[in-house]
Amino acid sequence: MPAQIAIIMGSDSDLPVMQEAAKILETFDIEFKLTVVSAHRTPRRMFDFAETAAEAGYKVIIAGAGGAAHLPGMVASLTTLPVIGVPIQTKSLQGEDSLLSIVQMPPGVPVATMAINGAKNAGILAAQILALYKPELAQKIAEYKNSMKNEVELKAKRLELVGWEKYLED
Repeated sequence: MPAQIAIIMGSDSDLPVMQEAAKILETFDIEFKLTVVSAHRTPRRMFDFAETAAEAGYKVIIAGAGGAAHLPGMVASLTTLPVIGVPIQTKSLQGEDSLLSIVQMPPGVPVATMAINGAKNAGILAAQILALYKPELAQKIAEYKNSMKNEVELKAKRLELVGWEKYLED
């Protein structure tokens, strides 16, 4: 099956963050393509990618960018596909610059914006979008969320049983 989700990033330096989207998509057995598409250094590549993404078979685009972070918004302006933006943490402003660049889109050009470095949630949201039309994927996501619930309940029971000091020691 061809990739239905594209994970793009402005630079390969964003890969340590964006790998979390790839990992969660692999958990759900979703095919994806991951590549570098810079809005500033390769604008023609970005235009070509965005304008042909739907015909290439993608259903959702996850776009990570730091600093000025124009990639998610520019891609969203060139496609009708849902775009999920991941602001990448920067050294100078700790990612607040990236967050504001992605979240402040003008009317008519929406980008679903995650938390700073929130690539894992971007992957989950992309999976949930695909699951609208794939009951088997919706079931996998439900099982994933149930396992998180069970994990928290087990931790709560252990904390209550051994007390906070012992819990922290272990």
